Amino acid sequence: MQPNVCEENLTMLTDFYELTMGNGYFLNGFSKKQTYFDIFFRKVPDNGGFAIAGGLSDIIRYVRNLHFSGADIAYLRGKGIFDEKFLAYLKDFKFEGDIYAVPEGTPVFPYEPIVTVKAPAVQAQLMETFLLLCINHQSSIATKANRIVRAAKGRPVMEFGSRRAQGIAAAVIGARAAYIGGCVATACTLTDELYGVPAAGTMAHSWVQMFDDEYSAFKFYTETYPHNAILLVDTYNTLKSGIPNAIRVFKEYLASGRTMANYGIRMDSGDLAYLTKKARVMLDEAGLKDAKIVVSNSLDEYLINDLLQQGAVIDSFGVGERMITSSSSPVFGAVYKLSAVEGEDRVIVPKIKISENTDKITNPGFKKVYRFYDKKTGKAIADEICLHNEIVNEALPHTIFDPKATWKQRTLKGFRVRELLVPIFRHGELVYKEPSLPEIQQYCKAQTETLWEEVKRFENPHVYNVDLSRKLWDLKKKMLDTEGCKL
Repeated sequence: MQPNVCEENLTMLTDFYELTMGNGYFLNGFSKKQTYFDIFFRKVPDNGGFAIAGGLSDIIRYVRNLHFSGADIAYLRGKGIFDEKFLAYLKDFKFEGDIYAVPEGTPVFPYEPIVTVKAPAVQAQLMETFLLLCINHQSSIATKANRIVRAAKGRPVMEFGSRRAQGIAAAVIGARAAYIGGCVATACTLTDELYGVPAAGTMAHSWVQMFDDEYSAFKFYTETYPHNAILLVDTYNTLKSGIPNAIRVFKEYLASGRTMANYGIRMDSGDLAYLTKKARVMLDEAGLKDAKIVVSNSLDEYLINDLLQQGAVIDSFGVGERMITSSSSPVFGAVYKLSAVEGEDRVIVPKIKISENTDKITNPGFKKVYRFYDKKTGKAIADEICLHNEIVNEALPHTIFDPKATWKQRTLKGFRVRELLVPIFRHGELVYKEPSLPEIQQYCKAQTETLWEEVKRFENPHVYNVDLSRKLWDLKKKMLDTEGCKL
């Protein structure tokens, strides 16, 4: 079980209206009314082809610790608007419902449920803010990291963003999410201590400035850390001072008969394409072909892609602020919407939200999501959102269609399917065995590889099909028609 960076009770990390609604639900006899809520998002960050799901680990710990302390109830009583019977109910509050979610590291697409909560109305409503907080933040960082790692084309990427993160938890948990997306290490020591993401780092410019000269700074560092002597060479003059001094130190150390497991230079400024090409020539001519070249400095997937296209000679990247804040697309935009309630005799009654903005019309009912894979290639073909009791038979042809352009149809053969949403809690009890963080990272990598390259493009990616089953589409259309709207 992985630790939670936030040890305190987080039940009160909720929007106040969830408490006012909870009080109202209770007073109206809805405290035991079963409800179904979906978390989904409407747009992929950076106009990409897919996102990476994150945040489930913290959701699990939050739900297991969900309770109101005496201090919490005293605070609510002090607001003067909550009924005493409701406050008494909160005293023994615990989650008693079911949660289904896609595993962390899964590629996900707009409008499909990535978390579904089935629980009594008060319980389900009170969880909205925290669940969205986890999904929105960690999916955003995991998605950005995945893009950056793919741009690096197999070169290791390290997360260097703690000092620019938007808060303590954002730095620590954000580094974990970046690891899920594919980063090999983090500069955040606490993330290593808590979650086991390898901590990495060598020196800053202040180390070089602390010494009387650059050569002495490099020499002492190499003598101290020969297993990881990555020297920062751009404090004064990269080509005329930094690299020559690094070469001198490396050659002297190796000439003494000693070895270095990992050594090289790092650049954090200047024209990195030009400088790395020059640096590689200088290192090679000095007989230091094993020396690595590491670069940092406000990088993202676009800059990394440009550097490599320009022939930059780089062995690994350190990426900070633009990853840890997902600065180019900082809002993931997942929402939490009611999709059904249970009526008499536990019959599921679908609910729909209607808007003049058609993108905000929800998909009603208790649902599941199937992902179709081509048996020959192993590639993902499409996702289909279905009602919870629908079964796809792999032995039979299956027709999918575009819910916005129903004449666009495709009949699938030779496929396999899997359900994306898996049980996490049943009747309030955890039933999901969490994989280790390295296992989540490997799963993310493997699942990303099932996507066609066209879907993974950074610019104008192919739109992956997320369709509605015929039963769900018919239900949605009927509900829209009943409300006087047209699909």
